[in-house]
Amino acid sequence: MNVPVPTKDDSPRVVVVGSVALDTVTTPAGTRAEMLGGSAVHFAVSASFFTRVGLVGVVGDDFPREHLAFLAARNIDLRGLDIVRGAKTFRWTGSYLRDLNAADTHCTALNVFADFSPQLPAAYRQAPVLFLANIAPALQMHVLEQMSPSCYRICDTMNLWITQNRTDVEEVFRRVHIAILNDGEARMFTGKHNLIAAGRAILAYGVEYCVIKKGEHGAMIFGQDGFFVALPAYPVEDVVDPTGAGDSFAGGFVGYLSACAAHDQMTIRAALRHGIVMGSFNVADFSCDRFRTLTVREIEQRLADYNAKIV
Repeated sequence: MNVPVPTKDDSPRVVVVGSVALDTVTTPAGTRAEMLGGSAVHFAVSASFFTRVGLVGVVGDDFPREHLAFLAARNIDLRGLDIVRGAKTFRWTGSYLRDLNAADTHCTALNVFADFSPQLPAAYRQAPVLFLANIAPALQMHVLEQMSPSCYRICDTMNLWITQNRTDVEEVFRRVHIAILNDGEARMFTGKHNLIAAGRAILAYGVEYCVIKKGEHGAMIFGQDGFFVALPAYPVEDVVDPTGAGDSFAGGFVGYLSACAAHDQMTIRAALRHGIVMGSFNVADFSCDRFRTLTVREIEQRLADYNAKIV
């Protein structure tokens, strides 16, 4: 299977809106401080292997310039990244010593991200695809209002918003084409323990597809007219850092859809495989470090290996 290669067109084909952070993470593999992180970053880096991404976020002027250089080297458009003078970047500290599937958060310092009010550059507003990372649903709706009505819209969410802003989450689901949740969020949102029932319940909000991530157990996707696919995870024996795995999955999934300029059921099925493979690369090192050396050839080889394993 050939991986679509992003063009050099200056206009982003996918716009992502979310957090840009400095993460300090402890796993059984060790501790790394002040690493490049954030939902928008993991998504953008993963998706950049398939399509041209425009990143919308905010950082302080303490954000390391080498991180900006890395993102630019991945051909990620940074016109939507606001650098606020005199402000500090969002920081998160967590560990995975008890369970690699669930982080223990030790410190969250929102800093400049606390006042994040996304304003999209004019060049971004006509992008064909929008991905709303797990920012507050009110901000997600604020972004939706800035995009062209023809934009294909995909959103993520998190348990905090489901608990505190459920009505807004419901409204976002009514305005997007695809909703992505993990298994715990799907159960929390629907009140249904069975994930098949949960996926079908989310479809009732009008989304074309609902993706439910299950971590080391893979992912499933539900569509209208009874469409359903469940795929296992790619087997990774040495998980170094799971931070951003879900966002990297989304980057592979959405990036592939963008490259194909389609969202029919066959393309959705293939996109799910790309998302799973990109998530498997993310967990193999801290931060986005595995993506620094990753090649298109390696992605193609892993896709072929994965397809052979699940046949």
